[in-house]
Amino acid sequence: MSMSENSIDNFQLVHFVFFNSLWKRFQSRTHDLISIVLCCLLQDLFFRMTMDSLCQLIFGIEGSSLSPPLAKIPFASTFDNINDIIIARLVNPFWKIQRAFNIGNERIIKQNLTTLNNLIVAVLEERRKATKEIKSSEERCDLLSQFMRYNGCGDGKYSDDELRDFIINFMVAGRDTTAVALSWFVYCLCRHPHVVEQIQMETLDALGLDIDHDLKMEDFAMRLDYESLMKMQYLHAALSECLRLYPPVPRDGKTVLKDDVLPDGTFLEKGSQISYVPYSMGRLESLWGPDALEYKPERWLKDGVFQHESPFKFPVFQAGPRTCLGKDYAYLQIKMTILLLLQFFKFDLVNVDVKYRVMMVMPIAGGLNVYVSHKMPRVSQKRSMNSLPVLS
Repeated sequence: MSMSENSIDNFQLVHFVFFNSLWKRFQSRTHDLISIVLCCLLQDLFFRMTMDSLCQLIFGIEGSSLSPPLAKIPFASTFDNINDIIIARLVNPFWKIQRAFNIGNERIIKQNLTTLNNLIVAVLEERRKATKEIKSSEERCDLLSQFMRYNGCGDGKYSDDELRDFIINFMVAGRDTTAVALSWFVYCLCRHPHVVEQIQMETLDALGLDIDHDLKMEDFAMRLDYESLMKMQYLHAALSECLRLYPPVPRDGKTVLKDDVLPDGTFLEKGSQISYVPYSMGRLESLWGPDALEYKPERWLKDGVFQHESPFKFPVFQAGPRTCLGKDYAYLQIKMTILLLLQFFKFDLVNVDVKYRVMMVMPIAGGLNVYVSHKMPRVSQKRSMNSLPVLS
C-alpha cells in the first residue's frame, strides 16, 4: 500500500470521528426541529481534528481530542502556551534576563517545557514496554514505532531527546499549520459562495454522482480515494489561492551556516539571520498582478488544468532542498475535510471581518465563528436562513 493510500485510510478514520462529533452536537440541540442552525467555533474543532490525525500517524492510536465534552487536552494546551511565549520573545528585549533569573514568561515556559517533556517521556516509556510485548507479525506501522524499531537495529540510535524533538517537530508542522489552513479556507469559501458551487459540481463529476444522490457520510468518504482527489483541479486551485493570501506560516527565517552571497549580490555573513515573508509575497502586485488582493482560484488554471507556480514565488511550503515533506499530506487532509464539510454542512460567517493572530502560525484571532446547518434533502433546502432558529 502506498503512502498516499495509507494517508487516505488514516484521514477516513479521523474524519469519521470529527464529523460524528459535529453531528452529535446538532442531534443534542435539534429535538423535533426539522432544520437548525448552530453557532460553532470551527477553528477549535480543526485543531482537535489535526491533533487526533497526528496521534494516528505518529503514535498509531486514536486520539480523544474530539470526544465529548471537548475537554481541554494537556499536551495541546501546554504546547500552545510555549508557542505563545516564544513568539512574545520577538518583542521582548529582556527575555534573556527573565530566563536567567527565572521570572515572568520565562518561568512559565520552563514549567510548561517540563510538563511537555514529562508527557513525551511517558509516551516513549509506554511504547517501549508495548513493543517488547508485541510479536514481530503484529508490529506497529506508526512513525514513532518505526523510529524506535530502527534503534534496535544497531548503530546510529536516536536518543530520547531526539525522539522528543521528532514528535514536537511533527506537531508543529502537522497540527497547527493544517488547522489554520482549514480555518482560512472555510473563511474564503464563506466569502465566495460561487467557489463552493464550483467545487461541489467538480466533486460530483469526479466521483460519478448525481446531484440528488443520497449517500451517507461514511459512504461518501469511502469514495474519496487518491485518484478521485487528484482529478479535482478547481479544488486544488481554490486551496492554493487561499494559501497564497493566508499562508499558515506568514513569516519564516533561516540562519546562515557559512558566508554566502545571494543571487542579487547581497553578502551574508555566517551566523546572520535572514527572513522571508510568504504573507507579503502572496500580496505583491509585482508577483501576482493588479488583482493580487482578490481571491481568484481561476488564476491557477489554464483550460481547466492547474498550473504550478515556482515555490520561490509561492513559498508557502518553502523551496529547494528544504521543501516541506508534509506538503502532499497537508493537501490531502485539507481537501478531504473540505469536501466532507461542503457535502453535509452549510456555513455562514458570524463576523465577516476577521483578524489574524501573530504566532508562529497565523490563526484567526478569536477563532472562526460560523453558523453551521446540516444540509437537508434538496427538496427541503428552499427554506430561507432567516426562517431558521439560531442557537448560541
